[in-house]
Formats: sequence, structure tokens, C-alpha cells
Amino acid sequence: MSSYRIFETDEFQKKLNKLIKKDYEFVYKKLKEYIYPQIIEEPAFRKNIKKLKGYNPETWRYRVGDFRIFYSISDKEKIVYILTIDKRKDSCK
Repeated sequence: MSSYRIFETDEFQKKLNKLIKKDYEFVYKKLKEYIYPQIIEEPAFRKNIKKLKGYNPETWRYRVGDFRIFYSISDKEKIVYILTIDKRKDSCK
């Protein structure tokens, strides 16, 4: 099985860079140490991954702490497109 490549969209990079320093450092470390190594090997099936319903193109989300990273997968090109990142809304307080 060959690995996928990662492509970060401009929107993702802008949103990542707008995070406060503490959140940026947390997310960046998780991306490099855990998330990217996992989705390079298997982008669609992991504990923190969920396929979203009703999206075209098909979109997945990866949960990391209070954040959700959204991405799409091109099996033909073997590329994972990192689309955007959002902070989960505090609904249980």
C-alpha cells in the first residue's frame, strides 16, 4: 500500500495561523506527530476520523482536542487535501 501525500489549502493555513499561540502549538504538534503520519497511511479509517454525510466531494473530519480538521481524499492522486480547521463549539457548559 502506497502512502498518501498531504496538501494544506490556503484556507486551512490561514485559520491555523489565526489560532492563539497555545492552541496553534497544540494543533501543530498533533498534526506533525500523530495526525499526518496516520492519514498518510490510512486517511479514512481511524478512531478520531468520521466521514461526514451529504458532502460533495466526500469530506472527513479528524477530531483533535477541541478542534476539528476537515479534509477530502483523492484516491486517484493519493492526496489528502486538508481543507479547514474549526474549534468545536462549547455546547455542554
